[in-house]
Amino acid sequence: MRKIFLLPLLTLIFVACTTQNTQESPADTILLKDFQPVVINNIPVTKVERAKFDIIDMHAHDYASSEAEIAAWCHTMDEVGVLNTAVMHCSWIGRPFEEFVEAYAPYKDHFRFWCCFDYTGIDSNEWPAQGIAALEKCKALGAIGIGELGDKGEGDTYARPADGKDIHIDDPRVKPLITKAGELKMPISIHIAEPYWMYLPMDATNDGLVNAVTWHVDTTNCYGYDKLIETFENAVRDNPNTIFIACHYLNMTHDLPRLGALLDKYPNLYFDISARVAESAHTPRATREFLIKYQDRVLFGTDNGMDAEMYHNIFRVLETNDEHFYVPEYGYHWALSGFNLPDEVLRKLYHDNAERILTEYK
Repeated sequence: MRKIFLLPLLTLIFVACTTQNTQESPADTILLKDFQPVVINNIPVTKVERAKFDIIDMHAHDYASSEAEIAAWCHTMDEVGVLNTAVMHCSWIGRPFEEFVEAYAPYKDHFRFWCCFDYTGIDSNEWPAQGIAALEKCKALGAIGIGELGDKGEGDTYARPADGKDIHIDDPRVKPLITKAGELKMPISIHIAEPYWMYLPMDATNDGLVNAVTWHVDTTNCYGYDKLIETFENAVRDNPNTIFIACHYLNMTHDLPRLGALLDKYPNLYFDISARVAESAHTPRATREFLIKYQDRVLFGTDNGMDAEMYHNIFRVLETNDEHFYVPEYGYHWALSGFNLPDEVLRKLYHDNAERILTEYK
């Protein structure tokens, strides 16, 4: 009988395996920014092409560069179920408010216009009468609200036509305009800070690193996150007769209890969900619970252009129970899941809360 010696053969296999494992692995060569996973799970994929209920979009901008694009946008809105859209006037919009309104005039049933604070001459003796006059002029031209104001640390960087540098929302010089906004029944929509990971070290511990490196905030010479939240709370607290809409969940998707505490304290505070689908849909259970609890204070917003697929992605998150799907355009490495919100909450989020503000607050 021949004896078979397995040890040399096993040794060869072991050597071959260990040699292979010492080679550079994909984990050492694939960059995080190039991570584009494909879902292999056999799970539901729901296409929501039209919202379950009619929508008032409370956050968009002057995306259209021609009348043809405005018309196409209106067609898309009709298809997806958006009754009308708030088009906000910011410094990056190249035309004065009058021209901006005129461009959309043929389609005015689809749009509602928001203007900026005009800080021209804020340190002169003519202030604040001059700023109030500019606000009243915009109101007469059709503005129903003010925004999007924007402070990411250096002041109202979205201001037009004057520079808003170093002018924060709790600046005493701005108080007369906020008071007048309340008297004119014009809500103030404001972008405060950025998602929290934009302020954290750009290292391997940063959960939102892929997006954060693009939007990183250097606070060396400007307000940081907590200081900005403080200025915002000061303004909301000191102006109870003016409605404030905190854009993008007040950039607190990472700390919803903190946002909830502010909503509990200030009945004049609302928030919109615009441009924070990715930041909220990776914590679907916590966000769902929050939206149900604060269903009377949340507003629908997009802030992401005019494309139909953009609306479809938002509807999928809000309306379905789908899980573990990716939207590469959002720029994160994590998967999203749907909230499957109850109909009562969807109606308020999509339409009823905005309608209440824009009709009762007149």
